[in-house]
Amino acid sequence: MDNLEYKIRTMTMDDYEQVYNMWMTIHGFGIRSIDDSKEGVERFLKRNPTTSVVAEWDGKVVGAILCGHDGRRGCLYHVCVLEEYRKHGIGKAMVVACMRALQKEKINKVSLIAFKSNEIGNHFWKEAGWEFRDDINSYDFTLNEANITRFNQ
Repeated sequence: MDNLEYKIRTMTMDDYEQVYNMWMTIHGFGIRSIDDSKEGVERFLKRNPTTSVVAEWDGKVVGAILCGHDGRRGCLYHVCVLEEYRKHGIGKAMVVACMRALQKEKINKVSLIAFKSNEIGNHFWKEAGWEFRDDINSYDFTLNEANITRFNQ
């Protein structure tokens, strides 16, 4: 792997199986059964057809980012590179590709979430100059009928 040659390209649904299998090998990765299912990723890519990317080396997907926006702010999800392909600039190249795609859609700010326990990822983002925010709290709410009913009581 000394002469690592990779290419970054837009992710399509044809990449799903390789990307999902890669996700399953990443230590500490958080996968959601609905959102990260084939149907969930297909919905995401249909809404954001030009902003998600994969990195390929010799025809094999070795990295991926789900990237999308809401018209105001972009967000990176599931940023990952297979361990044996790290430290070759693949992660940064994928992030830059996502940034450029977001800029084309007139998005000027991007965020991401990294688990506190993800030491490698947190180190990567801090070293790359991303701003750590300790002034906000993040909340999640799972949309299902029981939770919505309980919330509305």
